Amino acid sequence: MDPVWLWHQLARPDKPERRVNPINPFPQRPWLRDRGAAAPAAGNIGLKGIIAGGITGGIEIMITYPTEYVKTQLQLDGKSGADKKYTGIWDCLTKTVKNRGILGLYKGLSVLLYGSIPKSAVRFGAFESAKKRLVDSEGKLSPQGKFLAGVCAGTCEAILAVTPMETIKVKFINDQRSANPRYKGFFHGVSLIVKESGIKGVYQGLAPTILKQGSNQAIRFFIMETAKDWYKGGDNNKSVPKLMVGTFGAIAGAASVFGNTPIDVVKTRMQGLEASKYKNSWDCVVKIWTKEGPGAFYKGTVPRLSRVCLDVAITFMIYDSVMEVFNKAWP
Repeated sequence: MDPVWLWHQLARPDKPERRVNPINPFPQRPWLRDRGAAAPAAGNIGLKGIIAGGITGGIEIMITYPTEYVKTQLQLDGKSGADKKYTGIWDCLTKTVKNRGILGLYKGLSVLLYGSIPKSAVRFGAFESAKKRLVDSEGKLSPQGKFLAGVCAGTCEAILAVTPMETIKVKFINDQRSANPRYKGFFHGVSLIVKESGIKGVYQGLAPTILKQGSNQAIRFFIMETAKDWYKGGDNNKSVPKLMVGTFGAIAGAASVFGNTPIDVVKTRMQGLEASKYKNSWDCVVKIWTKEGPGAFYKGTVPRLSRVCLDVAITFMIYDSVMEVFNKAWP
C-alpha cells in the first residue's frame, strides 16, 4: 500500500474513504499513478492486448479476406478501357475463381496474417495507453477522449504496422492482375519489391494510411465505447453481452466505411504498382476527380462495407471474450 494514501486516510478519519480509480488512483499525483495494488494489472494490458489481438486478427482475416480482395481489385480498376477489368463484385468473383481457382481470392492473405499480431498489438495497446491517460479522476472517458484515444491508436498502427503490410498486400493483389504474375510467394515478392524500390517500396501511401487508420479507429472506438457506456447505464460492473458487442461493432464499422472510403481509395491507388503515375496523394485525388468523377472515391464500398462490418464485429467480440478469460486467469 502506498504510504501517501495511507497517511491521507489516517490523517482525515472524519472524511469518508474516497473511491479509488484503479486506472489512476492518484489523479492529483501523476508521478504515483503506476504505484499501488492496481499497477500490475495496468502493466499487463499491453501484453494481454498483443496476445488477444493476435488471436482475434488471425480468425477475422481468414473469414473476411475474400471481400478485402474484391474491394481492392475494384478500387484498382480504372474508369474504362484496358484499365477496367471488372464490371462489378460478382464479375470480379467469378473471373478470379475461373482463372485462378478459389484460392485466388486469398492471394495476399499471408501478408495480413504476418502483420495481424503487431497491428493488433499496436492498435489495442495504443488505445489502452491513451485511454489510461485521458480518463478523469473517476475513471470515465469523455467523448473527446474516446475520439482522441482512437486517433492515437489508428495513427500508431498506421506508422508501425499497417502501411508496410497494406502496401505489400496491394502490390500482391495488383500483381495478380497481370497476365504473368511476378511474385511467387510472400518472401520472394517482398524481396523483389525491396530490391527494385528500396525500403520505401513497402512504405508507400503513408499519409493517406495515417488519415485512414486514424479516422477509422477514432470513429470505431468512439462508437464502441459510447455504445457500451450507454448499455451499462453508468454501472461499470455491468457486462455487455457478446451479441450486443458484435452489433455495436458492426455499427461502428459501417460508420467508418462511409466516413473514410475516399481516403481508402486514394491509399489503395498510392500503394499499387501504378502509383508512379501520381506525384503525391493530392495529385491522386485531383486526377481521380477530373478523370473518373467523384463517384470513383466510393469504389468498392459495398464489399468493403460487408468486410468491415463483419471484421469489426468479430474483432471486438473475440477481443472482449479473450480479455475476459485473461482477466480471470491472469490478474
